[in-house]
Amino acid sequence: MSHSVAGEPPSAGRRAAPSTTAAYSAAEWDLLTSLPGRVLVAAAASGPGRVERGVMAGLAGLDAVAAGRAFDSDLVRAVVAAIYARHDGTPQATEQLTDLVDLLAACRAAHRVLGRHADPADSAAYRQWVQSVAARVCRAVPSPGERRVDHLATPADRRFLDRLGAALGLR
Repeated sequence: MSHSVAGEPPSAGRRAAPSTTAAYSAAEWDLLTSLPGRVLVAAAASGPGRVERGVMAGLAGLDAVAAGRAFDSDLVRAVVAAIYARHDGTPQATEQLTDLVDLLAACRAAHRVLGRHADPADSAAYRQWVQSVAARVCRAVPSPGERRVDHLATPADRRFLDRLGAALGLR
């Protein structure tokens, strides 16, 4: 149970917010918590030169999101907790299908928000984690009748990951 600074339990019906989230406005926090799902959806979508992905790719992406719980970053763990707390305990992939231009703009916006509010180590961990979600989805491309393939399927996938990394300030 979390306690206030004075050692008293938080008010009934109100959970103490992690101090990590206090630095962000509601819109900024929504951006940070929705971006992993948007990246998962975009990475799983087929496009010119990209392979059509199925259930295995979605599961790989969800696994990558959940892996954030083990990160050595308060920010990443807080984002994952917020994603899982949204409804029934399962991470919610965004229902908003975004085109790549919008996704990259959101990544750049998240990078700016993190630059203003986050500890540099937390910022780097968050951005690398989001990139890892896309990378795991792109690597999970089984051919019909085959087991999991663990490499990037196409040059288009590599370009997608490169553009995503650049927008996140990782390149």
